[in-house]
Amino acid sequence: MEELIKAALEAGEIIKDGFKKSKEVKYKGSIDLVTEYDVAVENFLKQKLSPLFPEHVIIGEESSTGNEEPEKAIYIDPIDGTTNFVHSFPFVAISIGFYEKGEAVRGLVYNPVLGEMFCAEKGAGAFLNNERIRVSETQETKKSLIATGFPYSIVESRCPDVLSMLGKVLGNTRGIRRAGSAALDLCYTAKGTFDCYYEFNLKPWDVAGGICIVQEAGGRVSGPESRKHSITGDFIIASNGLVHEKMLELIKC
Repeated sequence: MEELIKAALEAGEIIKDGFKKSKEVKYKGSIDLVTEYDVAVENFLKQKLSPLFPEHVIIGEESSTGNEEPEKAIYIDPIDGTTNFVHSFPFVAISIGFYEKGEAVRGLVYNPVLGEMFCAEKGAGAFLNNERIRVSETQETKKSLIATGFPYSIVESRCPDVLSMLGKVLGNTRGIRRAGSAALDLCYTAKGTFDCYYEFNLKPWDVAGGICIVQEAGGRVSGPESRKHSITGDFIIASNGLVHEKMLELIKC
């Protein structure tokens, strides 16, 4: 973990250097962005991590060819929240998740702009800047703050469905926040800021780093209908565990 943190800190300097600079923005889809900094951070981390973890297959957002799920994998999102990064909104993160035989065993999510380093290892707890973190103890959805996101494919193809679901959640919770980084939404659930987070149509690198952190903070992560979450699945819900089933009922997954 020390070597992993060191690599993330070094990669974070690339993000900090480019945060307030003009960027060369390209489009992977109609509104899905990528910058030269995404590519630079991913290449840097792959170079650093490959010799440290030779038995793992490294899968990065900018170089992936599909939803790979090898027995030992490292999923890298070099900048989770690229649109935020382009607009100098400081909710951006490097996300690194280790999976072995379909299980999250290690996670690191680092926001270099705000100086927040979340990390966890299976069986060893979850931490923010070396301080132990735990999920909230909220038991009622009416008192819960919820996080979610709107992936580009959902916005383009199912906008009415998303708005209908949002209306139901808004009417039965304290509120919804949409900050634009799945990795950080998971971590803020782990530290008790959010009581629950859910989202559709994400990729493995979006969530792999944060899942272990939520679980080690005492939270629960699942797929639809309480099924075990699959890293290549198209839906994730993470919570403090106490409002999990009630939230699944609200969003009808």
